[in-house]
Amino acid sequence: MEIRGKVHEIGATQQVTESFKKRDIIVAYAENPQFVEYIRFEATQDRVTIFDGLTPGDEVDVAFNLRGRPWTNKEGVTTYFNSLVAWRVTKAATQQAAPQNFGGEMQAPPASFSAAANDDDDLPF
Repeated sequence: MEIRGKVHEIGATQQVTESFKKRDIIVAYAENPQFVEYIRFEATQDRVTIFDGLTPGDEVDVAFNLRGRPWTNKEGVTTYFNSLVAWRVTKAATQQAAPQNFGGEMQAPPASFSAAANDDDDLPF
């Protein structure tokens, strides 16, 4: 899956255990500009560096996987968790309309095409 949004916040890398680390990023996603959604993505292990070089306000494309898992507490109650695991984040290409030059300034038509040069022509219609 992939979405485009603006970086709202970038978290620090968290060393959860000796062998597990993660990092979060919050992306403002505005499919409808009146209702902005703030979506948390996480990166784990060696992918925590994919958020390096980003700053809040950057427009980004986030490629991610949706993950879900159950967790059962001591009382036997099962709760389900969802995670959005980012595997690629790239700055969105901003397109700026560059003025196009189609051969310079417009030139006047040759004299043979001007109305004054063809006054004696009678058109058949």
